[in-house]
Amino acid sequence: MALRDHGMLLGEAYDDISKWRGNGISPVDLVAEYGADTVRAYLMFFARWELGAPWNSSGIEGSARWLRKVWYNFLEPVDNAQTADKETLKVLRRKVHQTLASVTRDFETFNFNTIVSGLMELLNEMTTAKANGAYGSDAWKEAESIYLRMMAPVTPHIAEELWEKSGHDYSVHTQQWPEVDEAATREDEITLIVQVNGKLRDRIVLPVDVKDEDAKAAALASENVIAYLEGKTPRKVIYVPGRLVNIVV
Repeated sequence: MALRDHGMLLGEAYDDISKWRGNGISPVDLVAEYGADTVRAYLMFFARWELGAPWNSSGIEGSARWLRKVWYNFLEPVDNAQTADKETLKVLRRKVHQTLASVTRDFETFNFNTIVSGLMELLNEMTTAKANGAYGSDAWKEAESIYLRMMAPVTPHIAEELWEKSGHDYSVHTQQWPEVDEAATREDEITLIVQVNGKLRDRIVLPVDVKDEDAKAAALASENVIAYLEGKTPRKVIYVPGRLVNIVV
């Protein structure tokens, strides 16, 4: 599906948003102050459009800050010669493709508020990666390209200008929707809840492919767990893969 098709879909929703609960409030004043893209993004972000909500423009500055941050991160080079390590680039690609997967689903179900929040979260990850030397790398260029295509139906004018300034061919709105790299989305680690007699006592981070016995051993080695056991020998240690370890005393 081309991005322009997403934009048409979003445009229909935008018309509905403007009529929420009989609201007759014109966005003209806000457009004059913040620009059409900021208002458009805020209308999608502040509530689920199909449910409606009492109109309140007080939070629009948050959308404006997001777009200013996008502009800065995409166009302002970093002032250092640091080169990102493999882990930084791997984490960046993981977040990009995880966000792409969720944003794609959300467009299909009209969950526009979570699309915007997902883009905001991804920008935070990109900001961290940029500070750690990822700017200009292949992983950064991929992130930039995917980000602008996800952003285009939300803020079409800014996305188009950033697309052009980043050296891409005209136009972002004629590009194909990006494909998710499923391998890139997979986590390397999991966080397990550790319980003693059913009560939460700790959380431990282990490799995603940890074996049952290793997960149990790590839970038993937890300082918090040792303190709660008070020298008692567990009667049973139950491991629920990927979720928790329950120690029964």
